[in-house]
Amino acid sequence: MHENQNIKNEILDSLAEGLFTVDKNFKINFFNEAAERITGFKKAEVLGKFCKNVFQSDFCLAECPIARVLESGRSVYDLKTRIICKGAQHIPIKLNAAVLKNSDSQPVGGVVSFRDVSYDSTIESYLRDNTNFFGIVGHTKTMTDIFHLIEEIAYTDANVLILGETGTGKEMIADAIQKTSKRRKEKFIKVNCSVLPPNLLASELFGHAKGAFTDAVKDRIGRFELADRGTIFLDEVAEMPLQMQTQLLRVIQEGTFERLGESITKKVDVRIIAATNVNIKEAIRDGNFREDLYYRLNVIPIVVPPLRERKDDIPFLIKHFIQKFNLLYNKEIKDVDDEALNALVNYPWQGNIRELENTIEYAFIRNKDLNKITSCCLPASIIQNVDCRENFYKSDTRINTTNLIELLNKHQWNKTKVAQILGVNRTTVWRYLKSIGIEEN
Repeated sequence: MHENQNIKNEILDSLAEGLFTVDKNFKINFFNEAAERITGFKKAEVLGKFCKNVFQSDFCLAECPIARVLESGRSVYDLKTRIICKGAQHIPIKLNAAVLKNSDSQPVGGVVSFRDVSYDSTIESYLRDNTNFFGIVGHTKTMTDIFHLIEEIAYTDANVLILGETGTGKEMIADAIQKTSKRRKEKFIKVNCSVLPPNLLASELFGHAKGAFTDAVKDRIGRFELADRGTIFLDEVAEMPLQMQTQLLRVIQEGTFERLGESITKKVDVRIIAATNVNIKEAIRDGNFREDLYYRLNVIPIVVPPLRERKDDIPFLIKHFIQKFNLLYNKEIKDVDDEALNALVNYPWQGNIRELENTIEYAFIRNKDLNKITSCCLPASIIQNVDCRENFYKSDTRINTTNLIELLNKHQWNKTKVAQILGVNRTTVWRYLKSIGIEEN
């Protein structure tokens, strides 16, 4: 009987939400670990005390939710109120309350689950301004869907697997997940699994004892141990050797591991966020990645689209990088001109956001006392990618070569004047003429 109660308590202590129970006299008789973490009170400080004296909620005197459910027999859901934590800190919570019954279905008290929602307003403000979510610039539906998913998983400890090409911003997604999570106040440890050889990676992740290998001159704490009660980010996880994948699987399943050269088993409580740019299904088929590990990591999958599939975000990203590099280079560039923007939007961006950022920085360096980035500031590879004749026709479908020549003749081949009439950049007219073999008037 006692063993069964211990198991029940362990289950309740593993919950992400705070939970406490009271008897019919409203005295607290159970207080789980999440309740301790949220309120700052230890079990020993609250057990046997009246709940109203501990929480001092707005509802405690007039509309006690526990009293309400005991009187009506109906549960209460998503009730928002404020409580006073240890140290007199006021925090908003959402709570659920229900009648607690014994084995004979007789009411013996009440049970309340609750969660801290003080961070919700921050998330909501980011979601309202959905062009910038914790530093991630995104306006397209694909990106805002990712932002909303991050919000939805904020109160879970589920593992996350982020998939996407190099340069798509997987690490920034991981940062946002950690910053919105219930572990946000704990350590966030990052490890790139592709930069270290297997023996050093094992030491990096799990630590080692003195003498475990030639250079192990002293004990070393591994990253998993450092991240205890927090979060670890395993970037390029598909590059992890198979033997180490087995060790990682054990950490996920049991929360245990041993340091290299040591037989003492360590126990940790760590949330894992992993990322890879590899086609992980192919890696599994090729025998390079464990399928069981994939399913353990892929509880919450997030696929970050390449930049070429979210072209509508490019103008917002350009604006973001202009603001960044104005500060860095002490310039006052306001925008990009139409021709440069067209080239940037239509470039395939194999290097994704990282390549775009580098391109804008290149344009800043090339820009000489202008308040706009022009096509002259961009790398030749980007300008050459754009079909200038197609862009010229897109500017006004009524214009063709014959009409253009007539306009140029009418205005003494003043390309600036003709460009103004057509609503395009002067260099667009010049490049179009060059593309059809007309160099001079």
